[in-house]
Amino acid sequence: MSAGAFVSYLRVSTARQGRSGLGLEAQRQAVADFLAGGAWRHVAELVEVESGARDTRPRLADALALCRIHGATLVIAKLDRLSRDAAFLLNLQKAGVRFVAADMPEANELVVGIMAVVAQAERKMISARTKAALAAAKARGVQLGNPGNLRNRALGAARAADARARRSAARAADLAPILADVRAAGAVSLRQIAAALNARGIPAARGGAWTATQVRRVEARAQ
Repeated sequence: MSAGAFVSYLRVSTARQGRSGLGLEAQRQAVADFLAGGAWRHVAELVEVESGARDTRPRLADALALCRIHGATLVIAKLDRLSRDAAFLLNLQKAGVRFVAADMPEANELVVGIMAVVAQAERKMISARTKAALAAAKARGVQLGNPGNLRNRALGAARAADARARRSAARAADLAPILADVRAAGAVSLRQIAAALNARGIPAARGGAWTATQVRRVEARAQ
């Protein structure tokens, strides 16, 4: 049985299919069957009329934004409805959004497994190149030791901080139109905005309820 929040994404390839609903009902039924039972919440359904050969799809971008905002899982009827392009699936993974295909629920684990194999191969190649470079440097008389390790640690910490900053900025960008809508609806103070976000069921960055301080930080990042 399914549990948690879900955003469903349906796609058809032609405008005619989009107008007639041809193909959409079958996808919608597949998603409904997959989610049948359990304690789950359907955040939204987004429909895209686009060719599978293109990776720039505005409705999919909207769906990913909703998933990030609500901490939801993207659910699709068939894996090929998302993309036949493996590189695009990697980009989806980088977006930090969980996804599942109704016709192949294990696809998420499969993709992660493929990524792990690729990453492992890449690490081996990097390790081999690093060892060769160190051996060459040592042969030239370059002193190797802790200073390099300290620099590597500092570089790793800086990259981690940069990644956190990018995630925070991306979430702020996702929330910006919602914050504008909340203000347009009459919320003025930070507390009122926080209450409106909580009423909409949108979780804070680390889960839980919104506070005025969290709203101020997100608005500062969104500027």
